[in-house]
Amino acid sequence: MEEMEEELKCPVCGSFYREPIILPCSHNLCQACARNILVQTPESESPQSRRASGSGVSDYDYLDLDKMSLYSEADSGYGSYGGFASAPTTPCQKSPNGVRVFPPAMPPPATHLSPALASVPRNSCITCPQCHRSLILDDRGLRGFPKNRVLEGVIDRYQQSKAAALKCQLCEKAPKEATVMCEQCDVFYCDPCRLRCHPPRGPLAKHRLVPPAQGRVSRRLSPRKVSTCTDHELENHSMYCVQCKMPVCYQCLEEGKHSSHEVKALGAMWKLHKSQLSQALNGLSDRAKEAKEFLVQLRNMVQQIQENSVEFEACLVAQCDALIDALNRRKAQLLARVNKEHEHKLKVVRDQISHCTVKLRQTTGLMEYCLEVIKENDPSGFLQISDALIRRVHLTEDQWGKGTLTPRMTTDFDLSLDNSPLLQSIHQLDFVQVKASSPVPATPILQLEECCTHNNSATLSWKQPPLSTVPAEGYILELDDGNGGQFREVYVGKETMCTVDGLHFNSTYNARVKAFNKTGVSPYSKTLVLQTSEDTDSEEQTLPFPVPSERLPLRRMSPFSSTLNLQPSFPGRSYFDFRPSPHQLSLHSSLQSLNAPGCNFETQSAPYSQLVAWFAFDPGSAHSDIIFSNDNLTVTCSSYDDRVVLGKTGFSKGVHYWELTVDRYDNHPDPAFGVARIDVMKDVMLGKDDKAWAMYVDNNRSWFMHNNSHTNRTEGGITKGATVGVLLDLNRKTLTFFINDEQQGPIAFENVEGLFFPAVSLNRNVQVTLHTGLPVPDFYSSRASIA
Repeated sequence: MEEMEEELKCPVCGSFYREPIILPCSHNLCQACARNILVQTPESESPQSRRASGSGVSDYDYLDLDKMSLYSEADSGYGSYGGFASAPTTPCQKSPNGVRVFPPAMPPPATHLSPALASVPRNSCITCPQCHRSLILDDRGLRGFPKNRVLEGVIDRYQQSKAAALKCQLCEKAPKEATVMCEQCDVFYCDPCRLRCHPPRGPLAKHRLVPPAQGRVSRRLSPRKVSTCTDHELENHSMYCVQCKMPVCYQCLEEGKHSSHEVKALGAMWKLHKSQLSQALNGLSDRAKEAKEFLVQLRNMVQQIQENSVEFEACLVAQCDALIDALNRRKAQLLARVNKEHEHKLKVVRDQISHCTVKLRQTTGLMEYCLEVIKENDPSGFLQISDALIRRVHLTEDQWGKGTLTPRMTTDFDLSLDNSPLLQSIHQLDFVQVKASSPVPATPILQLEECCTHNNSATLSWKQPPLSTVPAEGYILELDDGNGGQFREVYVGKETMCTVDGLHFNSTYNARVKAFNKTGVSPYSKTLVLQTSEDTDSEEQTLPFPVPSERLPLRRMSPFSSTLNLQPSFPGRSYFDFRPSPHQLSLHSSLQSLNAPGCNFETQSAPYSQLVAWFAFDPGSAHSDIIFSNDNLTVTCSSYDDRVVLGKTGFSKGVHYWELTVDRYDNHPDPAFGVARIDVMKDVMLGKDDKAWAMYVDNNRSWFMHNNSHTNRTEGGITKGATVGVLLDLNRKTLTFFINDEQQGPIAFENVEGLFFPAVSLNRNVQVTLHTGLPVPDFYSSRASIA
């Protein structure tokens, strides 16, 4: 919270904002400070008189370049507050926060009104002390600027959190600590003041006294005053003008300049802008996390530089001492060179640490301020500042771009002493920088926290060491045969993640990875041991028809440290699949060696056996509009257009059946269910291209579709609560659909071969939940047995 304090202080007075107002540039000022920095512009210097007279721009205007855009309401975006003009030349001062402040050219006239309500001289001009944009005030003066009630609420909470104890509000000299608060009087009392000013008799006897802490909470939770329109002070804000980006009242819509503008509900826009700010904060939070990790890395570099320096100095001293007197004079010079390099490296790294620390503190302060703003329950107040905050968050995130989190200095001392010359050449000794023109890459590091297993798939992930300066052109992943045999390559490429399918149960595999470039190959990484699940009746066995109706136990996938427990699902796979997002590649060449004699990776299944598999939807390959919940088993969409999501597991052999229940079905959309290749189009209805085989259905009928060809219209649709079943029989190469346990139409597709992933396409009007590990319908089991 302390890092947020800079966001809560006025740039003019340097204190916490008091009655803050929002300038058109989205910056804030105390109302009193805004009045103090007003400048009265001569009539001839106003933008209206200049346009009337056609006079040129004076030499003392310091905002000449902005003038045309500031005058234009459509160009500047600030027209709703009046015309802009350049500020006259006035002596500028420095505020406590270090920004330029333009004092008034003459003292304001004496008035009997309070400073906040006193009239503003005609043609008064105010200049933002932060961005230096100037504005000629209209007849409303400072009352034309909206009050930032959200900022006031954040400051109140911040100050309350910093207060050590609540003080009595009636003590005349040194306030004592309050002991009670009266909810009706809204006053904190110490014991003497309570007995004197609030006796427990008469009408006051019915008042409720509560502890001070509880009273503070009740104050905080009390409803705030509803904001009113700046143009119609008796009207509350009720709508949001999309064009002007500000809350408005109904009179503004009927009589004012917003009558022809597009407006939306205040609550809806409040929620939308809160969501946008939260999403922007997620990206900035990731940058802050990376910055913190980067600072740790830089601090470690300081220690490594120190250690390398000591080691290098010791080696240098040993070599110089071996050359006796002739080398002693040269030794001092060489040590000076090393120390200079040492200090240079430390200076560069420390400067980068200092710069990054300042930027991270600013980023963290902005994040904490935004989080406090999000807690506000005032829609109109929030919307007054949300656009500016979103822009600031995006701008700050962009400042953490590429190169910002990259060390400017390495920890290595690329110097080596050549001690081979003869003694007569001692005075010609000098450092020789030995740096290979193109060294081999560093050894890759397996990222255990990102490695996981699911069904019969094992996912391996790796990366280059953090301080490695030599780029790798690609990686080679090797796996043994599960019986302690030789390693064989299963993947060669640039990706840093690989999913291997089809491993045997109850076997131990060893995996390792190495990097390569044009110069050569790096050493192997540490070997990772993969232990597949045991061959149990409830998991690995192939299940002949009929299958028991109850589901088999489901084991969750979990990250591993040094051992992988591969969850069995369908043992009929006969090759490895590499699935880097977003495209898929089958490694047939690698497979030929892995499935050679002696490498028993394949398990044969019964002719018509069902291979039970449990899986969920895959967020990694889904369209960005898909919304996941329920451990990725329930999906819907944020778009009105159809979007595709795939299952995590692909099938190439056996019989597989899964169901989807329709949790929500509004406005009669056409969701599609079926199977697809990994590279299917994700932004159109399933079946529009040649990579998907699907049934799309509405509330009355269904069609089969592949490659945008519609066939077999069948009566009978879906509603909320309906169940859609998908039966993929790769033994018979058919795809069949069911609705509410009844087959929908004939066999939808025949001669389907290859690797298929369960798939669904839907829009925002539909929500479905996936159910896996199911037996096939009874009548299909009987028919398969007869066949």
